[in-house]
Amino acid sequence: MLLGVDTGGTFTDFVLFHEGRLRVHKLLSTPDAPERAILQGVAELGIRPEQFSSLRVVHGSTVATNAVLEGKGVRTVFITNYGLKDLLSLGRQARAELYALQPVKLPPPVPPELCLETGGRLGADGSVVEDLDPSELARLRAELQRLQPEAVAINLLFSYLDPRFEEAIEAIVPEGIFVSRSSAVLPEYREYERGITTWLNAWVGPRVEGYLQRLAAGLPGAQIAVMQSCGNTIGASLAGRRAVNMLLSGPAGGLSAARSIGALAGRQSLLSFDMGGTSTDVALIDGELQLSNEGRIGRWPVSVSMVDMHTIGAGGGSIARVDAGGLLQVGPESAGAAPGPACYGRGGEEATVTDANLLLGRLLPDAFLGGGMALDVAAAEAAVGRIATRLKLGLHEAAEGIVRIANEHMARALRVMSVQRGKDPRQMTLCCFGGAGGLHVCALAEALGMHQAMVPVHGGVLSALGMLTAPRGRQLSHSLQGVLREIPPEMINQAYAELREQGEHSLALEGLSADSIQASPSLDLRYLGQAHTLTLPWQGSPDEEAFHLAHQQRYGHRLALPVELVTLRLRLQGPEPDLPLGHLAPGSPQTETRHLAIHGFPQGVAVWRREELVVAQQIDEPALLTEQVSTTWIAPGWQCVVDPHGNLILDRH
Repeated sequence: MLLGVDTGGTFTDFVLFHEGRLRVHKLLSTPDAPERAILQGVAELGIRPEQFSSLRVVHGSTVATNAVLEGKGVRTVFITNYGLKDLLSLGRQARAELYALQPVKLPPPVPPELCLETGGRLGADGSVVEDLDPSELARLRAELQRLQPEAVAINLLFSYLDPRFEEAIEAIVPEGIFVSRSSAVLPEYREYERGITTWLNAWVGPRVEGYLQRLAAGLPGAQIAVMQSCGNTIGASLAGRRAVNMLLSGPAGGLSAARSIGALAGRQSLLSFDMGGTSTDVALIDGELQLSNEGRIGRWPVSVSMVDMHTIGAGGGSIARVDAGGLLQVGPESAGAAPGPACYGRGGEEATVTDANLLLGRLLPDAFLGGGMALDVAAAEAAVGRIATRLKLGLHEAAEGIVRIANEHMARALRVMSVQRGKDPRQMTLCCFGGAGGLHVCALAEALGMHQAMVPVHGGVLSALGMLTAPRGRQLSHSLQGVLREIPPEMINQAYAELREQGEHSLALEGLSADSIQASPSLDLRYLGQAHTLTLPWQGSPDEEAFHLAHQQRYGHRLALPVELVTLRLRLQGPEPDLPLGHLAPGSPQTETRHLAIHGFPQGVAVWRREELVVAQQIDEPALLTEQVSTTWIAPGWQCVVDPHGNLILDRH
């Protein structure tokens, strides 16, 4: 029994694979206790407690992300070298608003009274500049007992070269306190980014660890794994200690499934957007998932490996409002799951994108969640009506305006990930998923001049499906700086061997044998004197020309400068799960369906039940395709064909 679960801000999605078939389910999230919605979904899927021993759950969670964004971490002590206790507060001294004469003063990550300094300082060459005296260890322990933190973050200079001083400090931390050590979390150069990442891991680690323990207690005997931000899974017993690696847990699941389904459909180059109730995540997939080590969560840099995506506050629950200047704005605030959009009938009074789509007829009030949740049209009319009154527009004009502005926000995000990176979106397929994605796919493709789009099978719960398609794996790194041509290849290969041994030991705890693990080494390279790097595969010997070509493709030029090695990276990955998505049974295409008059289409549009469509069935007219977990709007000028796996392939006339 395999169960994929994606906990979002509005809905919690489930995909169950059992006895050769897939079942999907969706219900409202419980943000105050996310495990409650998961346990409810498990019960509603009919999984009995006596079956838990044969159940494997792969889970994508927003617990770490929400704790960071909402500032709900635990009391954390930050330990660093003498003279560096203000490191996290000073950061890079980069202003969020460059020309603001009176910038808002933000609170420091760690209050000054929780910042402790110590010896144990290394130089850039790994030599000892200042030793760590046993009396200092005793003093630190006494300070920790006085301060009573829930977590400790240890970040000493150049600890990635030699972790012994950090390990000595970790050993004296009183039992019961969560410890995050930079030489274990992120053994890379750049003390600020390493420090912030280590602190974030400590700050939200106890929250994540406690949540996973409560989930495990609710599913006794089940095997629980967690999706990491890089697109690989990790056992829940280890995940709590690596909370910072879960910050893009859910979105990574969606991209994993999109890559797998795109390959089945023969479409390797995808521009994807995942539109849920709260946000939209945009990414490029070119055969493999694109990873980045320069991500951000809120105002914090997060340098662990994660899927390269752009996230905006635009979703089905995005709130529409009229600003002080009389202009219509949509998002980034969201109605979330409680109270949710006005049409959910749960007390929400503000107009949202979902309310607008309902009034335009693109959501059917009796077909939402497969008919399991009736939508309140009158409540949506009242909410959007208040917007219409302020704008002096008709009800449907206001609803159209809300949808158009939300579309423009998402189109702008799609351009960031394509046009601004030198990629022509017209050469790619737009792949939409998430509960609200199918309603906007045609409009967004048109906005980018694209002629092909795909709505994957189970697109409304694709992130949950991706939990089951993702392999177990680890992303490891270690800084090793120097001019590339001057570093013996044997030294690089030896460093990779040590990283591989470390990763294989960790994966062995999850039952993977060394011979089943695929290793993909790569290097972070830059021109000597540059700050930013490009990541290229390591083939066993230096290849400077490959870097010159990559730099020219990315930035439009190459330089006659030495190439510098900065960091070694190693991706270890087990075999991909063999999850048969199945084929649609052949049959005769439906020729009759009901037609429904909606706004802008008085002659009516066709309404089809997606699960009743057959292979090669073609839809040439404006249509609504309803299913249990989402709705797809086929706009005028688009043709829809069902492929053998049940994906909707859209072509623009």
